[in-house]
Amino acid sequence: MVDFTVAIPTYNGESRLPEVLDRLRTQVGVEHLDWEVIVVDNNSTDRTATIVQDYQANWPQACPLRYYLETQQGAAFARQRAAEEAQGIFIGFLDDDNLPAPNWVAAAHAFGQDRPSVGAYGSQIHGAFEVEPPADFKRIAPFLAIIERGPNPRRYEPEKKMLPPGAGLVVRKQAWLKSVPKSLVLNNKGKEAGLASEDLEALLHVQNAGWEIWYNPTMEVYHKIPPWRLEREYLIVLLRCVGLSRHRIRMLSIQPWQRPLALPAYFANDLRKLIFYFIKHRKTLKSDAIAASEFELLLSSLISPFYLWSKLLKSRFSFERLPAPVESSVATTQSSQ
Repeated sequence: MVDFTVAIPTYNGESRLPEVLDRLRTQVGVEHLDWEVIVVDNNSTDRTATIVQDYQANWPQACPLRYYLETQQGAAFARQRAAEEAQGIFIGFLDDDNLPAPNWVAAAHAFGQDRPSVGAYGSQIHGAFEVEPPADFKRIAPFLAIIERGPNPRRYEPEKKMLPPGAGLVVRKQAWLKSVPKSLVLNNKGKEAGLASEDLEALLHVQNAGWEIWYNPTMEVYHKIPPWRLEREYLIVLLRCVGLSRHRIRMLSIQPWQRPLALPAYFANDLRKLIFYFIKHRKTLKSDAIAASEFELLLSSLISPFYLWSKLLKSRFSFERLPAPVESSVATTQSSQ
């Protein structure tokens, strides 16, 4: 195993990948590190593979650049493939719109080396906006993976129910492979599936297995935010997906015996918050994108259990209705591998 792997899951990243790879090629403080970069292409239909090939032709030999195609669509599948293929003790995940600071790799490796009980730790993530964000944007900034929680490292305590996003996240490979299921409940094919937060689901498995999770401000990442990601409709859909996924995150955060009692308590509290929010902001919901997004989050959180149960029932019903396999007269040899 090498010291550190940078893993970049990407879908149609042809226009975004070059800047990320350029930042990685010029990292400082890595002279004594044995590290690598891997790109996991999640079924791109553009020139992503060609872009990586072009970079491989001129990539420094001291840091291998490898490419993998993951055909199962979904961010969680791409991250799982990266965790399986990575040779590093630590795996640093960068999205294809995450620009790491010049010392990001060195700072990431040093932090993990100094803390053997840490299973994962997140970066300080600054927004790199192409246009000015709307007023009060800070209220929803964490949902766009913008995390600025001060200059000091801090541990994410389980009772606080707060975790870092998948962007700029570093995980200990051992912790990921032993704790995170290969298929997550929130694993999805994008926002059209109506779900999000698969990164938080994975981290909860790591935390529940006894590993510590930290915030490391010395790892700095700049998250590029194009204008369309600040538009009202995008923000509403984003927070709707987060809200619809919230039941799964909540249930993973508590003990199994607590869940039957927690469900009605969460429902009552969500309903209370939704009513009070509507009373306070009803006059601005049509004109204020931030208020409309927050209202959508509260509404989606309220219906999250029913939404997830309906998806589970549909998937089981579809499976039960699959036609029985046709028996073949040709014998099949099964491998034990």
